Amino acid sequence: MGNISYRMTIAGLERELPLCELNDDLYIAAFVIFGDQELTVAAARELLKKAPGYDYLISAEAKGIPLVHEMARQHGDKKYFLARKAPKLYMTGIFGVEVDSITTAGTQKLYLDTLDAELMHGKRILIVDDVISTGNSLSAMERLVRGAGGAIAGNMAILAEGDAISRRDIIYLEKLPLFEPDGTPIW
Repeated sequence: MGNISYRMTIAGLERELPLCELNDDLYIAAFVIFGDQELTVAAARELLKKAPGYDYLISAEAKGIPLVHEMARQHGDKKYFLARKAPKLYMTGIFGVEVDSITTAGTQKLYLDTLDAELMHGKRILIVDDVISTGNSLSAMERLVRGAGGAIAGNMAILAEGDAISRRDIIYLEKLPLFEPDGTPIW
């Protein structure tokens, strides 16, 4: 296909997203906020303007980390939660859920430290991510929060892609199409 990209405006900033082959018939635009401090700050600001009331933020490792950190910083939150892809030695205890994501090969698990789970209990938890597409990762995050006794305050992402565009339970900044192999957007 060559180097085809998709140009779009996100939180008032122009970005060029390279297209990546998902399979023979479908391409997705690669959206990565790692290293793009300007976009991370702008997206966090715009998402917070639309955010419902919450007690804590949570995101999944790894691409949501800069976003959840910046949202917490701008909002003045002293703590946010991170669902990890593997248990860590410092965790006091863990529980987890399985997730299938279109951007990661195979089934993964998401884990939460039991101390974080105790803090979530009875609290409103706002789930944030960079892109929501199939909703599989989002569903796993919701199961994790509910398993900890938290209530879902809402679901937010910078971009909604594919089927997620029409979902009513997601607040997002921009729609991101899928693409034909020749780079034609599929809405």
